[in-house]
Order: sequence, then C-alpha cells, then structure tokens
Amino acid sequence: MTSIPDIQDLSRCQTHQRALTALADLVHRGDQTLSARRYVSIAAAVAAVGGLLFGYDTGIIASALIFVTQTFSLSTAGQEWVAAALNIGAIFGALLSGPVSDRWGRRPAIMGAAGIFIVASLGCGLAPDVGTLVAARLWLGAAIGATTQIVPVYVAELAPASRRGGLVSLFQLVFSLGLLLAFFVGYELSGSAESWRAMFMLGAVPAILLGLGMLFLPESPRWLLHHEHERRAVSILYKLRGHKDIVRQELDDVLKVDAGEAAGAGGLGLRTRWIRPALIAALGVAAFSQLSGPNVIVYYAPIILSQAGLGHSAALLTSVSVGVTSTITTAMGIALIDRIGRRRMMLCMLPVAALSLFVLGAVFLSSAPLVGVRLYLMVLSLLGYIFFNFGSLSVAVWLIAAEVFPLFIRSKAMGLASATVWLSDTLVSLVTLSLVQAFGTTGTFWLFGFINLAAFAFVWKYVPETAGTTLEGIESALKRGSFYKNIR
Repeated sequence: MTSIPDIQDLSRCQTHQRALTALADLVHRGDQTLSARRYVSIAAAVAAVGGLLFGYDTGIIASALIFVTQTFSLSTAGQEWVAAALNIGAIFGALLSGPVSDRWGRRPAIMGAAGIFIVASLGCGLAPDVGTLVAARLWLGAAIGATTQIVPVYVAELAPASRRGGLVSLFQLVFSLGLLLAFFVGYELSGSAESWRAMFMLGAVPAILLGLGMLFLPESPRWLLHHEHERRAVSILYKLRGHKDIVRQELDDVLKVDAGEAAGAGGLGLRTRWIRPALIAALGVAAFSQLSGPNVIVYYAPIILSQAGLGHSAALLTSVSVGVTSTITTAMGIALIDRIGRRRMMLCMLPVAALSLFVLGAVFLSSAPLVGVRLYLMVLSLLGYIFFNFGSLSVAVWLIAAEVFPLFIRSKAMGLASATVWLSDTLVSLVTLSLVQAFGTTGTFWLFGFINLAAFAFVWKYVPETAGTTLEGIESALKRGSFYKNIR
C-alpha cells in the first residue's frame, strides 16, 4: 500500500513537472525584462488604489467630524465613536478577508472589498441619523480592513525581491495621497453644515477605480501555484519577470518551499515555533505604527487646534499641510527603503519623531493664543513629527507584515497584522480626546513622544533587515532559526 508521505511526494513531483512543462512552452519567447518591469509597476500602482480608499476615509473624518458634530449635536464620546466605527469594522474585515483571499484568490477578494466600499460610502453620505452613520462606517471599515490585508500581500507576491520594498510601499504613498485629497476636499467643502455628506460620498470614486482596474490585473502567481494552476502561474510569472531563466529560478524557490511545507503540513500554523520571530516583528511594528500617534494628528488635529484658538478654516488648512508633508515623506521613503533598508530607516527617524512631539507639547504649555513664534514652532514640530513618523513606521508597516511570513500562512498572518493596526488605531481613536481632557494637550503629545521612543527600542531588538531578500529566503531563514542573524 502506498503511504501518505509517498502520495504527497508524488503530488509534489507532478506539480513540479507540470510547472516545468508550462515553463518549456515559453522557450520561444525572448528577453522582455523591460516590458515586465512596466507590467509589475502598473499592477502595483492599480492595486495600491486600495490605499487611496484607506487614506481618503481616514482623512475625511478629520474635516467631516466638525460638521457631523453640529448636525447631530454629538458629545465627546459621540465624536470618538463616529471616528472609531471605521476602525472597529476594519478589525473584522482584516481578520475575515484572509480566509476569503486564500480560498478565492487575492484579485477577487480585492474586487469584493471595492464593491462593499462603494455601497458603504453612499450609506455614510445619506445617513439620516447617528446610528445609521455608525453602521455604514462599520461596513466601510470592513472594506478598508480587507484592503489593508489583501493589497500588500498581493503586491508582495507579484514583485521581484529587488523592488518589493518600493512597490509594496506604494500602498502607503497612495494612502498619503488619499489623506491629502481628503484634506483638500474637506477644506473646499467646509462652507456648509451639511457638506459632510458630499465628503463621505466622494469616497466611492476611488473604490470604482479600484474595482475596474482589478479587472485587468493578474492573479498572484504564488497563489496559483499553491492551488495547482501551474500553467496560469508560469504565464503570469513570465509577464512579471520577462526572462525564462528568472522565472525558472523563482519557480524552483517557490516549489521547494511549498514542498517543505507540504511535508509538515499537519503541524504548521500561527503557533509554530519557528514562525514566532516573524509574528513578533510584524505585530509589534503594526501596533507601534498606530500607538505612536500618527492618527492623533490625522483624526483630531482640526478639533485640537480649533480648541487651542485657531479658527475652523485655519485648522483645516493646517491639516492640508499635514497631508502634503505625509505625501512627500512617503515618496521619499519609497525611493530609499530598498537602498537604505527598512530597519535602518526606522532607527534613524523615530528618535526625531519623538523629539518633534516633545517640542509640540511644549508649545501648548501656555494657554495664550497661538500667534507669532509659538504658531510657527507648532506648525514646524507638527510637520516634523509627520515627516519622521510617516517616513519610518508608516512606510514600513505594511511591507514588513507582507514579506516576513511564509506563503502557507501569509494571508492569515497579514490579516492578524492588519487587525493589530486597526485595533491599535481604534484604541487611539477612542481615548485621544479623553486624554486631552485628562492630561491636557501637552501631556498627550509628550505621552506619544515616549511611545515613539519605545517603538525605536522595539525595532532595535526585534526587527531584522529584509531588504533585497526573496520571500523564500526570508522563510528559509525563519526555518533555520537565523531570522535575526542572517537577514539583519
């Protein structure tokens, strides 16, 4: 009788043989490396529109909340729940989308999230009461949470190792563009008490673009190989790499790792010991990316600055400058992250982000109106914090989580990392205004300054360097127990 391991070995050999047969069909094709580079870039850019959804709805609440509060006479707790509803929905969206993308594919899962986003955006804009608005934002959050889980994994599985950092980080750049767009829309539509409805409904536009764009993109070749669609996988991989030898090497790496996973499939899961360093690194960076306070500025800067003496228009205009700064620093991060490395960028920039928050808190020690030197110092320290925090943790967070996990668990683990981002963001959203009331503006900014220093210490101890290493190389280092030693 044939043993189970023998059957598994035979299945793996057949999968490898079918992949090689499909590869042999490419022998007549020449070197199309330049065309393949463009194809990868276009695919990553279209998928990254998911970040525009994330950024727009994260940013638009900062402008809309002022007018929503007037329309529904919201208390401080009411403001916090309207802001946090999106985050709560995103936690569930991130966790549930992993199994969906594993079963049906990355591409259909992204398209489904785009459809939910369209309906929920319209629901927010048409909401007749607070309950309906909160419910619609829960669904909106579910779609965004799914997008933050699926898109980075999808792009990481499409991208070559040498370009993975920049291409995956496009998601964060487009997030910053969405943030900037939201601040501009909020500023331009700030003349009417009911303008928040149009602000929310305009969020359906990038979702339509994402859904349509995904119709023309391929499925992840790694997902296809894992589900025994060898011919499609090889054909797509050739379009993404452009040279048969490169495709052959990548196929060998993926199939070798896949075979090793199949041999021990019964004992593989999130609790597997050799995966633990990846979990610590990814979940820690995910948590600190929000606990370090970027969305304190994104969500509540207009309200905090209005309470400090600036008019609504001036406060909203300051938010526009926040969006411009975050976009510039994210673009810089994308240009440098594959050259300098993920770890080094975070270690260099986080201490300056903390210093900026300490200075920002000191500006608010006086209760006098923000004018003259204090006003300029406030703006500079605020933008300095955005520059150095967004240029480090915010650029690296989706990339680290998308690349450190092995294929068999990547989608579920990415969902857990994404949920950690949203859970941490929810915590920050729910307590920020209460912290300001309890400790004052100065105490709140200083608290987040110390959290940035804690993030620096965490990265120093637990986050290795992964720049330039293939996904399969990272997985092999995990299995050898050299995740820190050989990748750093």
